[in-house]
This record gives sequence, C-alpha cells and structure tokens, in this order.
Amino acid sequence: MLKALKLPTKWWRKLSLIGLSLFFIYFGIDHFINPEFYLSIMPPAFPLHAEAVYISGFFEILGGMSVLIAPLRKIAGWGLVVLLICVYPANIYMAITPETFPDISKGLLYFRLPLQFLFIYWAYSVTRPHYLQ
Repeated sequence: MLKALKLPTKWWRKLSLIGLSLFFIYFGIDHFINPEFYLSIMPPAFPLHAEAVYISGFFEILGGMSVLIAPLRKIAGWGLVVLLICVYPANIYMAITPETFPDISKGLLYFRLPLQFLFIYWAYSVTRPHYLQ
C-alpha cells in the first residue's frame, strides 16, 4: 500500500511530505474544533466569516490528505499554496491590530507574516515531481 503512494525515497523528504500532510490535516480539523479562534482573526471587512472558516478548514484537510496520494500531489500542492495566499489577510489583520489579540505577543504576530512564505515554499517544494528522488 505505501508503495502505491509513491513517497520520496530519501527519509528526510518522506518525513517532510508526511509532516506537511499532518500539519494541514491538524489545522484543518482545528477549524472545526476551535472555530472561535479562526473567526476572531478574520478581517472585519471580509464577508461570510463562518463559511470561510469551515471552507478553509475543509480544504486544509483535503489538501493534507491529497499530498500523500501520488496522482493528486501536484494539484494538492498548488491548492495549498493558493489557500495559504488566501488566508494571508488574516495574518496581516492580526499584525496591524495587535490590541485585538492581547494573549499573543506582538513579535509572534509579526513573525507569522514571513512564516507564511515558508509554508508556501514547503507546500510547493515537497509536491514537485522531482521531490520523489
């Protein structure tokens, strides 16, 4: 069964791909368990807050599972990249309104901004066909 997934041959690449999968599945599930947090980080000007939280959670779970399925891996990677870009305004909102998030340090709120680009690179790089080697 694992052979059918066509996971990378090098252990650290396999670990990175599985880590990406678990990362997105975990946070996708968290959207359904703790929707209040995700609702609180939505910029007020955006419509359909609850719907966006549940839809993004669903696609995080779907993307996290799909990166493990070889025929879906590339499209799942692109989907996760698009998802990360779409949710970036929440990170910006948190950084420019730190008073709204008194339990989170201002440094962490700003650190989340470049961290998102690292996640984008992670999702893109480990889902490329050459990554299997």
